[in-house]
Amino acid sequence: MRWVSLIVVFYVGSQAWANEPLEEIRVIAHPLSEQGAAQSLSVLSGQDLAEKVAGSLGATLAGEAGIQSASFGSAVGRPVIHGLGGARVKTTEDRIDSLDVSVTSSDHAVTIEPFIANQITVLKGASTLLYGSGAIGGVVDVETGRIPTAIPDDSFAGKLELRANDNANASTAALRLDGLLQDQIAWHVDAFARDADDYDIPDFVESQALREREEAEVGEVGEVQHERDVLLGSTLQNKGGALGFSKFGDKGFAGISISTLDAQYGLVGGHEEEEEEGQSMPDSDGTGMIDMQQFRVDLDSQLLNPFAGADSFKVRLGINDYQHQEVEASGEIGTEFDNQAWEGRAELEHASIAGFEGVLGLQLGGRKFSAIGEEAFVAPVETDSAGIFWVGEKSFKKFDLETGLRFEKQKHKPSEIALSDTEYSSFSSSLGFVWPVSDSIRLSALLDYSSRAPSIEELYSMGPHLATSSFEVGNSDLSEESVLAFTLTANVQSALYDINISLYSMQFDDFIYQANTGEFIDELPVLVYQQSDATFTGIDVKADFHLSEFAGGDFDVNVLFDLVNASLDKSDVQGLVNRNLPRIPARRIGLGLAWTDLQWKYSLDATRVSAQSDTAEFELPTAAYYDIGVSINRFVELGDKQFNIFLHGRNLSNQEQRHHTSIVKDFAPAPGRRFEIGLRLKF
Repeated sequence: MRWVSLIVVFYVGSQAWANEPLEEIRVIAHPLSEQGAAQSLSVLSGQDLAEKVAGSLGATLAGEAGIQSASFGSAVGRPVIHGLGGARVKTTEDRIDSLDVSVTSSDHAVTIEPFIANQITVLKGASTLLYGSGAIGGVVDVETGRIPTAIPDDSFAGKLELRANDNANASTAALRLDGLLQDQIAWHVDAFARDADDYDIPDFVESQALREREEAEVGEVGEVQHERDVLLGSTLQNKGGALGFSKFGDKGFAGISISTLDAQYGLVGGHEEEEEEGQSMPDSDGTGMIDMQQFRVDLDSQLLNPFAGADSFKVRLGINDYQHQEVEASGEIGTEFDNQAWEGRAELEHASIAGFEGVLGLQLGGRKFSAIGEEAFVAPVETDSAGIFWVGEKSFKKFDLETGLRFEKQKHKPSEIALSDTEYSSFSSSLGFVWPVSDSIRLSALLDYSSRAPSIEELYSMGPHLATSSFEVGNSDLSEESVLAFTLTANVQSALYDINISLYSMQFDDFIYQANTGEFIDELPVLVYQQSDATFTGIDVKADFHLSEFAGGDFDVNVLFDLVNASLDKSDVQGLVNRNLPRIPARRIGLGLAWTDLQWKYSLDATRVSAQSDTAEFELPTAAYYDIGVSINRFVELGDKQFNIFLHGRNLSNQEQRHHTSIVKDFAPAPGRRFEIGLRLKF
């Protein structure tokens, strides 16, 4: 296997290091700059991350400009960036793919636990140069610290967090410990557990639009019985942890971590079974569940000045063993998913060449995917990929220039004889400019061309998918999709304010999407993967105003606005003229107020999510709603220990909230009003 060669490189490099300690080595999502150069990005860390962290990556990031969540109950929430989700948004743990099956279906969870994150960085827009053709919409990188990349300041430190939520009787516990042995060996341990019952909802399980359609089909209002108050199948139990070590020397470091995840969560909307005559159902609510296990090994290393002309050489490798079973309400195993995957990358940061400082990289990956059972709607497939990239930047008198390119090959080999192998070659490039207009104003422009190979789900799906209440049909004749994107960003910053405005336009050729044909198979709507040109345009606004001191503390005002428009340039599906794409997020505007001093922080935020009526064919509209939240934090220091006692209130108006980005929005609303109390301890 190709990852064996990377392990050899990792081992040989580690033998070259002497025993003198290094001051610090930091690994970040973008190899050139923490600012991501000309690329639009969002970063969550520190207290901001602690207050926003939730049970899924999507829910944690959903309050950031341009980012939404494709929710599927409380356990699943995959990030959506500028209206793009699924395979187009790559989720990574310390720069390596999550290596799960979350892109296979919207009911599959991302196996990255937000509660163990040090920092979450979102690279908005095409990040195919660094992370591969799948990242045509963006990258969400979670920095965990499971492999220490810097010698810690303290020989022993830790964090503990406990939470309890009145809605669904939810509870969370997370612990991490970091330390140093013999001044050269850093270690890390973390563990977490979460548990939640079915959560309460404000009103009906089904949306008003769906209820009206069902009653119209019956012919009489009131003939259809609708569930309400509790979303059955929204239970969650998960636990996991990791152990990691790194050895440091005067030439760099080498580290390893081993992590596990065990999760069980309910399936909302689909997987329901009717009780047959003479048969008792062990699960009274009639919903199924997913039973998931993941075992993962990660390696990371860095050499400083390995040879003349090279500033550093990094090797990163992740190896994954993933399985999950979809268990029907009767207790019978309906489908078993298995995903054996690995991904490795090597990055050489070279010295200045013609004024360009840059990184030359190689990325390799392999995946053996199989789904066996009644709902195995995707055939078993082996996938191999290889890519080479270069990104560089050069400073001029008036501006900075960033550029790069990437070549990638990807091959899918399905096991079924009736399906043919497919092979794709992708090319991506970018050109970015950064103008520091003044000490407080920075403008940047980025022009990207990216291409993406179709995923195995888009190519080979064929069969009923009860979790999404659909019959999915792939298309093995799909060609690569490509996009020409332009992003213009303005950042205005001073001691009183920090304003970031980003405008973007993406012109897709052969955009791949699921079209609802209006036909039914076994009472399930038929969704077919098709291609057409498409255009996405939008704006992200995030503004923080740091007002003067008020009542002995700092008073801040935060403003959020985002909007995305997306449509097909032409519609040739059965002569339809509706060019709207499905699951495009609605417009949002938000306002937040916060007051902080050394002991307290009070915050109030309100977001209005507009109605989404620009729907695709056979897609139901989504009603507008308000999301109002409050947070109270008390900070206490006792010696070297720091306590943070907090109370969060969410959806205080108890409004029905349905995320238009969710495929199950019409029968799985977000939770109703809820209060969460917790304790964070840092020592």
